[in-house]
Amino acid sequence: MKKMSKTKKLILSALLLTLTIVLSRFLSIKTPLLSINFSFVPLILAAIWLGPKYTVLISGLSDLIGAILFPFGEFFIGFTFSTCLAGLIYGLVLYKKDEELTNKQLIIRLIISCALVTVLVNTVLNTLWLVIMYNKAFIVLFATRIVKEIVMLPIEVVTMFVLVNSLKPITKKYVI
Repeated sequence: MKKMSKTKKLILSALLLTLTIVLSRFLSIKTPLLSINFSFVPLILAAIWLGPKYTVLISGLSDLIGAILFPFGEFFIGFTFSTCLAGLIYGLVLYKKDEELTNKQLIIRLIISCALVTVLVNTVLNTLWLVIMYNKAFIVLFATRIVKEIVMLPIEVVTMFVLVNSLKPITKKYVI
């Protein structure tokens, strides 16, 4: 796999950042306690194509820019930390610098990264932030949020596996 230029990385990062903001702020279902969106798609693509540094930057900036330009509820820095941590997990698990992932490696890494983000970030940390913000009982919020996360986990893994494999010809030609 040839090395991507810094200019190409910057342009790709900007596109993925914009896509993350659109998917999280406009094409999502949001309540004060629960959010269903597909903003994981550009983050996982950034993790595979660009690595952990760029993915953390994209995820953090998407949360900050989205909160400033298109606010939904109160801003809380804990959620920004959560999105950065999710970006870091995706980047560390999914990025393979010098070669392309095989289908078996990809599916295993998708399961691991999505499961870690689901359990540590979306379920535990984000529930903790909601407890701090709204002074609700952790177990009550956790019980409702875990159902959504269990449903979304296989959807995330299958969506990304199909999408990454579908984008391989385009990726080889234009991205990498």
